[in-house]
This record gives sequence, structure tokens and C-alpha cells, in this order.
Amino acid sequence: MSDDLDMRRRRAAWRANHRGTKEMDVLLGRYAEDALPRLSGAPLEHFEQFLALPDPELQKWLLNPGEVPQSAFADLVAAVRTFHGLA
Repeated sequence: MSDDLDMRRRRAAWRANHRGTKEMDVLLGRYAEDALPRLSGAPLEHFEQFLALPDPELQKWLLNPGEVPQSAFADLVAAVRTFHGLA
């Protein structure tokens, strides 16, 4: 079980750090490095689903305060923005 959790965390960290643009790599990668060690179960699954969203959508939400969604991912958008001092 622990090996599966470690693999999921490593996969999520890689996905967060290899988004396709340097800005997104920094925003999501640094947040992931800080948050992933504490995530397991449903919160980890929620973050994995967040990482599956398209970059343009995530970037719009993270960099434009007026674009923050009223969606299932509003909590993660707020957490990433707060982590980087953007909130």
C-alpha cells in the first residue's frame, strides 16, 4: 500500500513539474513539492484530478484572480495562489 502511495505521489510531482510552460512548472511544481508529502486518499485523488485539467484553464485560474472558478477545484486554486502569495 505504501509503495502505491509513494508511486502516486511521485507521478503527481512529475506531472506538476512538467506542465509544458515554465510558469506552470513553477506554480504547480513548487506547490506539489510542499503539499504532496501530506496528501493521501481522497485529497491526493483530488490533486491528481486537478493536474489532469488543461494548462490554459489552470493558468487562467491561477494567474487571474477574477477567473477563479466556482468549481470542485476552487479549494486547490486558492491553496496554490496562497502558497505563492498570489491571494
